[in-house]
Amino acid sequence: MAFGLNSASKPEASNQALDAAINAVGKVLLGKEHQIRLAVCCLLAKGHILIEDLPGVGKTTLAQALVKVLGLDFQRVQFTSDLLPSDILGFSIFHREKNGFVFKQGPVFTQCLLVDEINRASPKTQSALLEAMAEGQVTIEGRSRALPQPFFVIATQNPLFQSGTFPLPESQLDRFLMSISMGYPDARSEREILIGGDPRQHLEAIPSLLDKTSLELCQQQVQAVQARDAVISYLQRLVEFSRNDGEIQLGLSTRAALAILDCAKAWALLSGRSHVMPEDIQEVFLPVVAHRLQAANSELEGGAHRQREALAQHILNAVPVVV
Repeated sequence: MAFGLNSASKPEASNQALDAAINAVGKVLLGKEHQIRLAVCCLLAKGHILIEDLPGVGKTTLAQALVKVLGLDFQRVQFTSDLLPSDILGFSIFHREKNGFVFKQGPVFTQCLLVDEINRASPKTQSALLEAMAEGQVTIEGRSRALPQPFFVIATQNPLFQSGTFPLPESQLDRFLMSISMGYPDARSEREILIGGDPRQHLEAIPSLLDKTSLELCQQQVQAVQARDAVISYLQRLVEFSRNDGEIQLGLSTRAALAILDCAKAWALLSGRSHVMPEDIQEVFLPVVAHRLQAANSELEGGAHRQREALAQHILNAVPVVV
């Protein structure tokens, strides 16, 4: 049953609902509370999330569990090299009885689109999601069609060194508010999995603890979280450093700075606070900015995600919280 929130709900009530949702997902995805909190933080900030890692570490399980606990409509698309843009967006077919063409909606017309292995599709197919992720609409056959709201893309991606993958262009990466890595489970969690069996068998038992209305109210409370001048100044120093450091080819844009601030507000709400602290920015900094950075002297082949995380950590280490 979904938590009953209303427009007068206090942050404490939202925290209770959100904590319950995080705990429910955590019962399926053992030992990954931090990644789960980051994913919920991203959705509270109204963003799309990219989950990158090796096959078999729980990327798709996390996506499916989030959809279940949020109580949203969803569609899942397995990206392959022969997938066409029309397979995602939809197409018109001739209807004999109506003597005309009728548009058949593609899976993108949903509240949450699960995109499995996004980088196995060609760049042309990947680009079919650009307008949807940026504007919440798609243009098909010259006509703009609005998507359901809220609209999220939760995508998984395999490392680029694996065969049959295509790198996501910067324009596509920038559409994702966050990019997170699952990592291997710790020894204790992996032992529980080995003893208890595949966690995916428990997906159906996850209750829908939120719904469209309660999620939107939580998102409104995120926007109400305050960021003081000192916190804004700290954020600006981080962004400015990324633009002038010799190790970084592509610094952070203003849109990236807004993304950091939005996620920091969401993290503050998850932590039970109505104001942003520098620690909130530090917690979300790597997953928000790492996939937006480009090293000056590297093509970032193979372990691209870790190298970009190292660049983001370099920025955090170099910029003091206070002057």
